[in-house]
This record gives sequence, C-alpha cells and structure tokens, in this order.
Amino acid sequence: MAGEPPVWDAFLAASGADAGQVRAEAGQPQMQRAALSHVMREDDWVRACAAALGVPPEDLAMAAALLEGPGGRNWT
Repeated sequence: MAGEPPVWDAFLAASGADAGQVRAEAGQPQMQRAALSHVMREDDWVRACAAALGVPPEDLAMAAALLEGPGGRNWT
C-alpha cells in the first residue's frame, strides 16, 4: 500500500495513523484488518494489491473475511 501514494495517503488520513505507527503495528491483527479493509474499498486498489502480492483478488476477500472473524460477516 505504501508503494501507491494515493492509497497510502488516504489510509493515513482515514486511520489517523502515521507511517511509523503503521510499520510498528503491521504484524498486529487490528492494523492488518484496517489496512485490508481500506484496500477493499476500491476495485482498482484490490486488483493492484493482488497483483503486487501475486495472488488472485479473491484471496484478499478471503483474508479480509478471516481477519474480521465470525462477528464481521454479513450475509445479507
């Protein structure tokens, strides 16, 4: 995400975090959920992230669901 300035800047603005905080908390599930949730907001961001990671976009959706846990699922 940091390699895509518009996405990165929007995440920092929306989260209230700074780059140092994001790096320090990158391994924490809460930060991972926040970052992935942010990327999932835009189809272009999802495709770019998936391409950068070398995974299908569907894997990002699966990861988001797993990070959210049972309480985050909404099937309606």
